[in-house]
Amino acid sequence: MGMQLKNVVPFGRSLDEYRKMFLLTDDDLHSKILGAGDGPASFNAELTALGGNVVSVDPLYQFDAAEIRRRFDEVLPNIIEQIKATPNDWSWSYHRSPDDLRFNRIKTCEMFTNDFELNRGSPRYVKGQLPALDFRDSTFDLALCSHFLFLYSEHFDAMFHLAAIIEREHLRFAISINTH
Repeated sequence: MGMQLKNVVPFGRSLDEYRKMFLLTDDDLHSKILGAGDGPASFNAELTALGGNVVSVDPLYQFDAAEIRRRFDEVLPNIIEQIKATPNDWSWSYHRSPDDLRFNRIKTCEMFTNDFELNRGSPRYVKGQLPALDFRDSTFDLALCSHFLFLYSEHFDAMFHLAAIIEREHLRFAISINTH
C-alpha cells in the first residue's frame, strides 16, 4: 500500500543523502543553494560547516528547535512501523534496515536542531513555503527540493506542484524522485 501520511511530517536528510539524491558535484556545493522544504535536514548545517552557502526554507521554521524535535519524535515511530510493515517496498542500499534508518534520521535531526537553535532567525533558516517564496530572481544558483513535491501528492494538487516548480523555473531546480 505504501507510506500513508496524514500530514506533512518533519523528516530531514543529511548532506550525504542530498549529494546522492541530487547527484551534487563539488562545484554544485560551492554555488548559492536554496533548500525548499528542508525541514529538519542537517544538509544546511553540514554544508555551512564546510564553507558552503545555503538557505533552507520551510514553514516548520516558525517553531523553535525543541518544538521541531518534539514534532519529529512524535511522527518517527509511526513512520518506522509503516516501513517495517512493508520492507519489500524499500531499497536498503543506503540505510541497511528500518532501525538503521531510524538511527540516521535521529542523528540528522539532532545535528539540525543543534544548528537551528544557534542560528534560528539568521538568513540561513527562513520561514516560508512553496509555491511562493520571498526571494528576488537570481538569488540562488541551484534550488533543491527533497521528496516534498512527490511524497505529498495526495495533500497538494497538481496546480500546487506546477506553481512550485514555476516559482523556481529560472534556476536549475533539482527534485528528488527517490522516495526511499
